[in-house]
Amino acid sequence: MRRRDLITSYSLTVLADQIPPAQTQTITPQMERQFDRIAPPNKDIQSAATINEPHMALVNLECDVFIAGGGLAGVCAAISAARHGAKVVLVQDRSRLGGNSSSEVKMHVVGADSHRGRPGWRESGIIEELRIEDAVNNPQRCWEMWDFLLYDKVVSEPNITLLLETIVYKAAVKGDRITTVHARCDKSEHIYRIEAKVFVDSTGDSRLALESGASFRMGRESRAEFNESLAPEKPDLETLGSSILFTSRLYNKPMPFRPPTWARKVTKDTLRFRSTDQWDYGYWWVEWGGSKDIIRDNERIRHELLSIVMGVWDYIKNSGNHTNSANYALDWIGMMPGKRGSRRLHGDHMLTQQDLLGGSFYDAIAMGGWPMDDHPPGGFDRSDLPPNTVLKTPEVYPIPLRSCYSKNITNLMMAGRNISATHAAFTSSRVMATCATIGQAVGTAAALCVEKSKLPRQLAEDKQLVSILQQRLIRDDQTIKGKPGELLRNEDTSDLARKASISSSGNIGEAVAPLAIDGITRDIPKGPIHHWAGPLTSKGAWLDLKWDSPRKVSQVQLTFDTGFGRQLFLSANPSFVRQDAPRTPQPETVKDYTVQVRKKGATDFTTVATVKGNYQRLNRLKFDAVDAEAVRIHITATNGIDEARIFEVRCYA
Repeated sequence: MRRRDLITSYSLTVLADQIPPAQTQTITPQMERQFDRIAPPNKDIQSAATINEPHMALVNLECDVFIAGGGLAGVCAAISAARHGAKVVLVQDRSRLGGNSSSEVKMHVVGADSHRGRPGWRESGIIEELRIEDAVNNPQRCWEMWDFLLYDKVVSEPNITLLLETIVYKAAVKGDRITTVHARCDKSEHIYRIEAKVFVDSTGDSRLALESGASFRMGRESRAEFNESLAPEKPDLETLGSSILFTSRLYNKPMPFRPPTWARKVTKDTLRFRSTDQWDYGYWWVEWGGSKDIIRDNERIRHELLSIVMGVWDYIKNSGNHTNSANYALDWIGMMPGKRGSRRLHGDHMLTQQDLLGGSFYDAIAMGGWPMDDHPPGGFDRSDLPPNTVLKTPEVYPIPLRSCYSKNITNLMMAGRNISATHAAFTSSRVMATCATIGQAVGTAAALCVEKSKLPRQLAEDKQLVSILQQRLIRDDQTIKGKPGELLRNEDTSDLARKASISSSGNIGEAVAPLAIDGITRDIPKGPIHHWAGPLTSKGAWLDLKWDSPRKVSQVQLTFDTGFGRQLFLSANPSFVRQDAPRTPQPETVKDYTVQVRKKGATDFTTVATVKGNYQRLNRLKFDAVDAEAVRIHITATNGIDEARIFEVRCYA
């Protein structure tokens, strides 16, 4: 069987439409390598009869880091591990990436800024890169384009092999380590046998952990176990329910609605704590199943949620209490329940309510900030109760590495809602932007484990390695909370900018040039600023770094302003869109600039890099090494405002 036989005729047809006619008869080596990361090479295929799957093809794969689950935590873990040099296999059981943020569920991505409840604390790092990319290239707010963006980001990383519609179903464990996992794709009739050094469970339901025998818990702890005021007096197996969303559209004529016979009967009394004043986008409080087995009862939960959606829409359309809904009609109903909670793994540290209210950790690697947001397990059935109870944390809070690896399976890490946390702490750490920052941290940690031949616990116990991990994350624009009121700073000894003197073409107010090398890459809401700002004149604006002796420089890293003060996410709720940033490059972000160097004894600067049309926050520019006495960042345009802003400049040999 030839290599191209694995590629369907449909794939070849699409490919032929995208390349010049002269190439339509040839699959180039570059294309082959790309296909090898989304379909298995022929040489790795053999009969799966030896594992009692005679009609499946067995494919053996090896990697450094195996990641199960392609929600935002898994996506960010895969991208970060790959960018740090690890060979990654990412397995996702759906046809698309994104989990609850995908077009299958359409839940908008929330996090530390808490729907403007904590303005200015939007997450940085890979999730910010994704948000900005979506805002710029998906102004039409199309959820399927968000799916495609995530796909593009993953398959564009040469170190990632992506297996879609593939589910982990077995793990081989030797002693306290996973050696191999088995995953199957029935669409292509493949069984994958995958060996790795570090395994990451980002499945949400902890399927990989379950198959490996990792210790976990479900449900709610007793109030006394961790002294948590949000916990019930007695422990139970209940959790948060799942939800199904919907969207509707306004038409230019009446759009009648007749519910199915199995729809719930919803009344004004049913909705006493639930508002139906807007109906463009469904309701998170259409929630059910928290008092059931959230995993094994998934099919019943789906049906009950659909019956609630139909009942709520029937009430909106036919109760007479919303006469202005006459011209509205449903145009999408979710068919996949968006899960909130299920299994949570045991790590060396269990994150608790007290940690979120004021804890600090030497091994902090990620940041949360959504309030502890508990829901009655009965969900919509408990019309006598408000749909949630909220306890806001005083600050954003840190998440430690020790909560992100298994206590008893030594090469298993977790990223997402299944980290080691009590139910009370989980009600905050579960939201997707927080899960994304955990994913970035875990992916970077997994790559470091591979690089240093360490297990995750050995990494966490070595404070020097923890510091290396934290500095790598900070360099990648991860915000890490330190002690109360503090963020961890850039302390990278390789960063030449930290040893430079700095000046500028001008400063605006307190936003002076030295703040661009003070080690903090974001302003602290209601606290100090950490950026330089200069007037943007007809000659532009510039920031100069100078050393007392020439330094060999071949890379400059810049962190720009992308407007953390506003809420920015893809949502079908028009109220969020109207009040937030335009879905374009953010106006504060530097658009056009050059990087210039001045050699020793020279009087003029020489341009070594030119950027046009930038809209991202983190920029890295590499060029041939230069013995530089000074480096200048010369800004000539932003995406809207008339001042140049830089949060950080770094220089490397």
